[in-house]
Amino acid sequence: MPAVIKTEDLSHVYSAGTPFEKTAVGGVNLSIEEGELVGVIGHTGSGKSTLIQHFNGLLKPTKGRIYVDGQDIWENKQDIRAVRFKVGLVFQYPEYQLFEETVYKDIAFGPKNMGLSEEEIDERVHRAIRFVGLPESCLEKSPFDLSGGQKRRVAIAGVIAMEPKVLILDEPTAGLDPKGRDLILSQIKQYHEEQKNTILLVSHSMEDIAKFASKVLVMNNAAVFTYDTVEAVFSRVEELADMGLSTPQITRVFYDLHKKGLPVSGKVFTVEAAKRELLKLLSKGDGGLC
Repeated sequence: MPAVIKTEDLSHVYSAGTPFEKTAVGGVNLSIEEGELVGVIGHTGSGKSTLIQHFNGLLKPTKGRIYVDGQDIWENKQDIRAVRFKVGLVFQYPEYQLFEETVYKDIAFGPKNMGLSEEEIDERVHRAIRFVGLPESCLEKSPFDLSGGQKRRVAIAGVIAMEPKVLILDEPTAGLDPKGRDLILSQIKQYHEEQKNTILLVSHSMEDIAKFASKVLVMNNAAVFTYDTVEAVFSRVEELADMGLSTPQITRVFYDLHKKGLPVSGKVFTVEAAKRELLKLLSKGDGGLC
């Protein structure tokens, strides 16, 4: 598959030339293939938030290049607006950005700015509200009359309505209860499966990344530590721990059991995989762990 996002020697320095100069992203070379669901992880200050803001032109590189669909997004500054429609970014706590009188108007805001016809805008609004699992009866309500989880889904729908080729979500489940978190993540997964687009999911939950992502991008000290499959990344338990990152709890359990010589795989990343591993062990009929 071709790369939908590619960076070449991408660097970003804040407050350059001052005593507060800080390199947030340094020399990043990355190629993200079309159709991937990428989990983005890294400790606070690792550079992940700065990096994703470059992908749709919210930040301009201090050095290097960014390509979306093979086009250098800063080659012509007049094209940057179109890039932001192609790469949609949902910030953390996006519900704080709701401002219109009705849910319909909030979701329609992006498509309207794209210059679409009223008919096309209406179709996109209704598709988007269905994607995030809200009833169409919500469209005429004020967004401020909704629950916190519903507001979050309306904000996500507003970006989905622009039908971006790449959807970036920065901690989309932050502050939600477990039920709300699982609901939003399952809808994101379903949206990805139906649309076949590229999604970047920034999260501190290793369990969520292991369950939903196809690849994992790990940022550390303003650079890419690794970009690989879920299995390849979370197999590096000790290296991740050294940089202050955890692995899924179930991974640590099975990793420790494997190290102690028990006949289980040390590469288990989800509860479902753990269940399969234990059933396989029990099916041998020799007690397995005994």
